[in-house]
Amino acid sequence: MQRASIRALALVLPGLLAATVGLTRPQPVTACGGTFCDNFPGATPVDQTGESILFVVDGQAVEAHIRIQYDPETNAEKFAWVIPLQSTPEFGVGSDPLFSNLLSSTVPQYALNPGGNCGDGDGDGDGDGDGDGDGDGDVDVVVSETVGAFDVVVLQAQDVAALMQWLADNEYEQDPDAAPIFQQYLDEGYLFAAFKLTQGAGIDQIHPVTLRFDAAEPCVPLRLTKIAASEDMDVRAFFLGDTRVAPANYRHVLVNPLKIDWLDLTNVAENYKEVITLAVDAFGAEGHAFVTEFAGASSIVSQAGVYAPSWDSTVFLGIEPIQVADALFEQGLLECFGDVCQYRHPLIEGLLKQYLPTPDGVAQEEFYSCLECYQDLIDLQAWDDAAFASDLEARIIAPGLHATELLDTWPYLTRLYTTISPGEMTEDPIFHPNPDLGDVSNLRTATRKLLCDGDSLVTLPDGREVYIPPGEGWPAFQDEMPYEEDVQQIAPMGAPQAIVDNTEIINALLLQWNQDHGWPKEPDPTTGTDGGTGDTDASDTDAQTTSGGTDGATSASDTSAGTSAGTSAGDSDSDSGADEDGEGGCGCQGSGREEPSTLALLLLALAGWRRRARARR
Repeated sequence: MQRASIRALALVLPGLLAATVGLTRPQPVTACGGTFCDNFPGATPVDQTGESILFVVDGQAVEAHIRIQYDPETNAEKFAWVIPLQSTPEFGVGSDPLFSNLLSSTVPQYALNPGGNCGDGDGDGDGDGDGDGDGDGDVDVVVSETVGAFDVVVLQAQDVAALMQWLADNEYEQDPDAAPIFQQYLDEGYLFAAFKLTQGAGIDQIHPVTLRFDAAEPCVPLRLTKIAASEDMDVRAFFLGDTRVAPANYRHVLVNPLKIDWLDLTNVAENYKEVITLAVDAFGAEGHAFVTEFAGASSIVSQAGVYAPSWDSTVFLGIEPIQVADALFEQGLLECFGDVCQYRHPLIEGLLKQYLPTPDGVAQEEFYSCLECYQDLIDLQAWDDAAFASDLEARIIAPGLHATELLDTWPYLTRLYTTISPGEMTEDPIFHPNPDLGDVSNLRTATRKLLCDGDSLVTLPDGREVYIPPGEGWPAFQDEMPYEEDVQQIAPMGAPQAIVDNTEIINALLLQWNQDHGWPKEPDPTTGTDGGTGDTDASDTDAQTTSGGTDGATSASDTSAGTSAGTSAGDSDSDSGADEDGEGGCGCQGSGREEPSTLALLLLALAGWRRRARARR
């Protein structure tokens, strides 16, 4: 069976965005793209200069869904996209709402719940986050077809000068810096797919595309992306399949949850990316690492707006133009109230503008909300019922149905995230499934209990307890506090292998912080209580032990505040890395333990942990 692969490169050019996708490995399938945002309360943001791709791996083939990134100021006639590929894939139209729902349904969310007040009783703090063949010199067109709003040709070229001349002659813009990249692929015998918007289509009709290849490993294209990449560019990869997916040639990082400011979650977006960036740049990860933001049942992804049985393109065959808006309303694709119209699919507005353009001097919303009011102004030459029905079917209905079938077919979804700078884009990450890894929730919930002295105790999702003195914010701890809890290598089977494990350092530094600020409270000799919570004595805190780092940044784990702490990095990371013997320090320590000396803490902080300077260009 022939294995195919593609690699992506976003080239931001004046007035347009061209994406060049290529490959240097014989197996991986790769691609780029995506303008989107995780609009969800308490959610972390998505950098719109980042990349996102969905891979569907069924064991026999890899289907890559690419949400194309573009500049809103782009001249539609100049929009171009060139993909080097090893063999001709099966092209298709992807679903834009599928990407939107993937992002919003799995975005990491943070919450700090009240854990009671002084004298309310002991809070449990468990933290559950519950072709045409024509030639042009040395360039042959071997395939030519229309895919949704794109005209696609597959080119075979003999030299880079001829290829770039063909692209220029056919109004595909390229960056001159792409020439050596093209030459590399030509030397290896690759073809090139060139995408361009069909005549009359605007950028509001740009949609995701799908490429289906013979069996291959998913791979995100970073080495070529560095030509146009920004510093600390966001990269997210989604995987639908039977089990969780992990990076194969990149590291996997569990982030130290203490580095999130749990007392200021309204600004979590400002803190989250910095934490992830510093964690994946840490010693052992070296800028080549991912965190898991979510891993679990694909049923978490809403199918709302992706497809509806009421959608029917045949209704528009033979229909009068003045009836189009009503027909779309009946199918739930358009709602107009007065002078306001809501388009229930991101491509509906573009189709209406193409086939029922708004007359001069009339507001768009007024026109579509009352087509009969402007019957005499309708452009009958633009209206084509058969073409409208065909595009509705090909760009909205069929892709939506396919997307829901994918979500129904594949039970497991993985969402991986990293930030990476151009100087770090020296290797393309490849991914593989590992059935032995646990789930990772995207819900991260801590609790805060108000104590009797005006202070408080925050219990993190992994069970660690952080004492907050009166009037103070989230502690900065010491400079030695690492951003990464564990750096791991994950094989196709078995538990992760530890490259770096900072659990003991983190526990010791947290213990020192709590003790330096008088936590746990000394028992009141007159009452026998600790004088802080009013309901727990020091012996009760022995069960309140800490646990290790989490996927992403403090993903909710199965570890409760009453479980033991300090899991090694070789254990399943979904358990937040806790030590089964309970050694390793705790946020609310029992009275029988020795306090670590300053020298011991310093040695812990220095042993095996160094942070490198980030490579930037």
